[in-house]
Amino acid sequence: MQGICGAEHVLTHPDALATYRSDGLAHYRQTPLAAVLPGSTEQVQQIVRACFEAQVPWVARGAGTGLSGGALPVAEGILIVMARLRRILSIELDDARVVVEPGVTNLAISRAVAPTHFYPPDPSSQVVCSIGGNIAENSGGAHCFKYGFTTNYVTGLEIVLTDGSVVALDRDAPGYDLLGAFVGSEGTLGVATRITLRVVPKPEAVRTLVAFFEDTSAAGEAVSAIVAAGIVPGAIEMMDRLTIKATEQATGAGYRQDAGAALLVELDGPEAECAARLEEVLDLCSRERAIGIRRAESEDERELIWRARKAAFAAMGRIAPAYYVQDGVIPRTRLPEVLRRIDELAVEYNLQVANVFHAGDGNLHPLVCYDATREGEPERAEELAGLIVKTCVDAGGSITGEHGVGVDKKAYMPSMFSEPDLEAFQRLRCAFDPHGLANPGKVMPTPRLCGEVPGPYREHPLERAGVAARF
Repeated sequence: MQGICGAEHVLTHPDALATYRSDGLAHYRQTPLAAVLPGSTEQVQQIVRACFEAQVPWVARGAGTGLSGGALPVAEGILIVMARLRRILSIELDDARVVVEPGVTNLAISRAVAPTHFYPPDPSSQVVCSIGGNIAENSGGAHCFKYGFTTNYVTGLEIVLTDGSVVALDRDAPGYDLLGAFVGSEGTLGVATRITLRVVPKPEAVRTLVAFFEDTSAAGEAVSAIVAAGIVPGAIEMMDRLTIKATEQATGAGYRQDAGAALLVELDGPEAECAARLEEVLDLCSRERAIGIRRAESEDERELIWRARKAAFAAMGRIAPAYYVQDGVIPRTRLPEVLRRIDELAVEYNLQVANVFHAGDGNLHPLVCYDATREGEPERAEELAGLIVKTCVDAGGSITGEHGVGVDKKAYMPSMFSEPDLEAFQRLRCAFDPHGLANPGKVMPTPRLCGEVPGPYREHPLERAGVAARF
C-alpha cells in the first residue's frame, strides 16, 4: 500500500485510525488494519487488486457522514478513504452534465454550476458529505419529494471491480441497468472513481414559509391536504416540539417554541405559478388550524428558516449527549398513527424521541435520545429504534428511505423481503464480487459468502473468524 500511495497516505497508528472507526453512526465502532488514501483511479485500482491477490477484505469510505454503519471498517481489512479524489473534472451546462471524482462534496457541485443550475439531491449533511457516499446509499434530502434521489441524477460511472478491473457503466446503455443496480449498493459491488451527474436549471422563483401547528397530527393533515390539492412543493419538512426546542436554541431562527409541530414548505418554479401556489398553501394551512404562519420575505430570511431544519440533527446535543437516528418510510396517510405509536414507545422506554422528517414522502427520521454513561440506556435506545423500524414496515412502509441498511438495519431485511428475494440479492452481489471482499457484513441479514468461486478453494477471512459459512 505504501508503494502504491506513498507512506504518508497509509495510516496504521492506532491514534490515526481512531478517526475512521465509525461513520456518523458512532454506535458501531471497529478499527481497520490500515486506512489508505489513494489520489487517483489508478491507485484505487492497484489497491483493490492487491487486496484481491491477498484475499483481504476492504471497505470504501467517503466523508464518513453515513448514518447506518455502511462505512464501518473490517477488523482485518483495508479502509479505502476517497477523500483525496475531490476534483470536478468537467462542467458541460449545455448538456446539463458534470463529471466529478467521488470525494467532491454534495454542495460543491451546486456551487460549481451556479447561478444557472443546481444539483437537487441535498442531504442535511450536504456541506460535508461526498458524492461517492451519496451514490453508495442512494441519498435523498429535503428536495427529494419533487426532484427525486441520487439515482435519478447519475448518468455514468467508472467503477473499480473487486478484482481490480475498471469498467464503465452508462445509464443509456442497452441491456440490464447495471448502473441502477450499483447506485444504492452500499459499496458491496465495487468502488466508483469517476461520476457523471445530471444537473438542472435553477427555478425562476422560490417561495418559502413555515407554518406552526398544535401537534404533528394537525401538521400531517396539512401535508395530506397540500398533496391532495395537486401541489408538489420543492420541499415539505416537519419538525416536532422537541426538535423545535433544540434547533431554536442552536440557531435562533425564530421558530415558535409553543408549537407542537413546524411545517416548512418551499415552492419553486415559474414566478406566476409560485405566487398562485403560495396562496393555496397559505389557505390550506389556515384551514388545517395553523396557529401561525411565517413567510420568508428575503433570501436571508429563507436561509434562516432552512438553517433550523438543516441543524436539527446536530442540535440534538442540547437535548441529550447521544442519539440513535432511524430512517423509516411510511405512507403519508399513516403519519398521525405512526407518530402516536412512536410517542407511546418513547413513554414505554422512558426515552425522549425527537421527530424531524421529509413529510412529503413519509420519510421519518426519529432521533432516540439517550445517555451512554447510564447503564443499559444505549441498549434500550437501540431496541426502541428497532421497534420504530418494525412499526414503519407494519404500516406498509420501508426500513430505510435514504440512509441505507449498512449494519444497523440488516437484521430487519427479512421483515421486508422473503428468502428468495434475499437469495436474488446475494446472487447479484456474487456476480460483481464472487470472493466477498467488498464491504463484507453489510446489508444482508446474516453473513453470506459466494459458494462457487473460480480457482482453488481459499478460506475467506470471515470463515476464518468463525462468523460466516460457505454455502
